[in-house]
Amino acid sequence: MSIHLKKCTLKDLHELQEMSCETFKETFMHQNSPENMNSYLEKAFNLKQLEKELANLSSQFFFVYFNMEAAGYLKVNTNDAQSEEMGKESLEIERIYIRNNFQKQGLGKFLLNKAMDIAMECGKKKIWLGVWEKNINAIAFYKKLGFAEKGTHSFYMGDEEQTDLIMAKTLS
Repeated sequence: MSIHLKKCTLKDLHELQEMSCETFKETFMHQNSPENMNSYLEKAFNLKQLEKELANLSSQFFFVYFNMEAAGYLKVNTNDAQSEEMGKESLEIERIYIRNNFQKQGLGKFLLNKAMDIAMECGKKKIWLGVWEKNINAIAFYKKLGFAEKGTHSFYMGDEEQTDLIMAKTLS
């Protein structure tokens, strides 16, 4: 079994769009209307939006490969790229997704550890993320890895307002 990372660049734009749409749909399609899902995918993962995010120096994307196959991706934000004002000492994990057929291989934990490594390399003291309150498996996963609930924020799936839990972990 081999796991490796690749930092995404603008050359990866189309692959990133495909991976983003696929993993988001796999994760949330069964709990949201097709209209709201399509609206969100068109807004969040259109090529222009992803190109802007890739070009932001305060954001980084990584693909994770399992046995040479693209299995998922990670997006982290610092400074003004964070989706909430959490301060200069924080790093946000904005997206961490693994394709369904690669679940339960330790890849989520691998990406989370990568995010913590980046945070420590950048001198950050806290790592945080937003997770949908109905994503029980993800919440349990983050709690197991030392994250605690610190609040909530709104997340819009099309025209539906949903609640994300803000979970954070202090780095040592």
